[in-house]
Amino acid sequence: MTTTPHDPTAALPGRPPVVGLPEWQAARDELLIREKAHTHAGDALAAARRRLPMVELDGTVEIVGPEGPVPFLELFQGRDELVVYKHMWYDGAPHQGQCEGCTTTAWHLQDAAYLNARGVSFAVLTTGRWGEVAAYTEFMGYAQPWYSVRDVDGPVGGDMGYLTCFLHDGDRVFLTYSTTGRGNEAVNGSLSLLDMTPYGRGEAWEDNPEGWPEGRHACWSWRSDAEGNSDWGPTSRPVPQWTRPGATPVETLGRQGHHH
Repeated sequence: MTTTPHDPTAALPGRPPVVGLPEWQAARDELLIREKAHTHAGDALAAARRRLPMVELDGTVEIVGPEGPVPFLELFQGRDELVVYKHMWYDGAPHQGQCEGCTTTAWHLQDAAYLNARGVSFAVLTTGRWGEVAAYTEFMGYAQPWYSVRDVDGPVGGDMGYLTCFLHDGDRVFLTYSTTGRGNEAVNGSLSLLDMTPYGRGEAWEDNPEGWPEGRHACWSWRSDAEGNSDWGPTSRPVPQWTRPGATPVETLGRQGHHH
């Protein structure tokens, strides 16, 4: 049995108007036209990315993984294409002190099965010392390949906080694309879903209806206390860490991470 409000046209304070389903569908169809234009504009940008000039680099440069030093070429795992995420690192910080922005990106990239099926490999690079990195990935339960690029120049090393793409052709390796900041949102399905919800991300910069709940600073929900409340205090952690064994609220931060 479907229930309906006593007065479906009654306005709700600080909310969009309440209408019947036909009126809603008409407004939804109108918005869909704009959404499709946005999708097509994204397709055109992707086409332009595929035409960017490339930079050749030395694929034999060594990086450090669980088996010790390996050539960068090994990250391709025999495939032609490679996507890497460059994860920021704070030397000597406890697990909860690592960057919450990089944590959310890496957390959404735990399974590369669909990339692999398309002939694309994936790995995470970071400037941390391998011993610290290995302990962190074990704590986080990460199974994707991680490597240390400490003291390695760009474009293999260099600045962190970037999604970067490479092409392998014969014995040659090329940098093809790189993005950072909100460009990294492409892998964060949680943000895409939040953008579909009535209250969105709940951030102050968003354009909301008059009377909507007041937004907070960007990425406010990415750290929490042990009870799951948003908190950037000395015992907060990047949200996914509370799912890991050994995450306790009594540990203190050596250095708190910052969103890139």
